Formats: sequence, structure tokens, C-alpha cells
Amino acid sequence: MAAIAAEVKSRMLLPRPVSEDGDEADPRAELVRRLQEYERFKQAAEDIDGLPRQDRDTTPVQAFVPDRAVVKLPPPVDLREMLLALHDVLKRAELFGGHHIRREALSVRQRMGEVLQRLDDGRFHRFESLFTAEEGRLGVLVTFLSLLELAKEQLLDIVQDAPLAPIYVKSLAIGNTNEPLQFHSEFDDGDAANEPAAG
Repeated sequence: MAAIAAEVKSRMLLPRPVSEDGDEADPRAELVRRLQEYERFKQAAEDIDGLPRQDRDTTPVQAFVPDRAVVKLPPPVDLREMLLALHDVLKRAELFGGHHIRREALSVRQRMGEVLQRLDDGRFHRFESLFTAEEGRLGVLVTFLSLLELAKEQLLDIVQDAPLAPIYVKSLAIGNTNEPLQFHSEFDDGDAANEPAAG
């Protein structure tokens, strides 16, 4: 374009011979035509550059969608994890250990029925929520033994997502309460173990 502009300028400065018909084409018209054509291509290039471009404005991604039909079973709970949780409950129960109050005899068999009654909604409950710290160490131990007995009888589901994570307890006796459950515990007296307790 610079060469064409220089040629046009030199032609305008030099004397021009008169043609036979007296008309001579203006040398600037060709320059204007090319400039207009250049502007059209320049605008088209800017419009194309403004369009979204892959790997410049957008990046393709892939995501793994797991199969929702897969049922993930909760991992089993290690006994050591339950003992650690029991240790925390016992520490809270020691705060009430200074009271010298004569307590009624606590029955593991009776506490098994009370635990199932608290879990009769079929939902998971925090392990610590099943204990009453005001009962002291004896009440905490009786509740813990009743949980172990119920788990041994496969009436409870005890789960934990990961090590040191909260422990949850759920009753598996839902729908089987048409007739009273009979509990037997080796931790109770021989006479008391033969009495049924309502679940």
C-alpha cells in the first residue's frame, strides 16, 4: 500500500499527457478501492478473532459420574473405636461421680430394651447420645454392655465412616415388635435374666 501511495503521489506531481478523448482515470481511485478492500478484510479478521475459540477461551473437560445404583455398605466398626468413644463418655460421667446417692440396681437386660425403644425410629443415632452421663460410670457401663449384647444378637447396626470418625448406631429390630422381645444377658443375675423385657 505504501508503494501504491508513492506511485500515485508521483503521478500527481508529474505532468500528465492529454489523452485523445480528454479523460484520464484518477490514480487515486485504485488506492481508495484497495484501502476499502483492506478495511473489509481487517474487519472480518477482527470478527473471526472475537469468536470463542477452543483451547483459548474454552477448555473441554470430562467428569466421572458414579453409578447411583451402587449401594455402598458402611464399613464395620472396630472394637477399639467403640472403646475410645466409651472412654470419652466415661470422662464426662466422672463429673457426676462425686454424688453419694444410692442408685437402683441397673439391669443390662432392661437397658437393652430401653436402647431399642430409643432407636425405634429406624434412624442412625450418635453413639454418645445413647449414654446418660448423670448415671455415672455404672450407668455408662451398663449401657455399653447392652449395646454389645444387642450387636451380638444382630439387633443393632454399628457403623463408622473412617477411623476416629463419629460412630452411629441403628436398630435392626424395626418391624419385629409385634411380640415382646426376650433378652438374656450374662451380666445380669440368673433370676433376672429369665424375665422378659418389652422392646
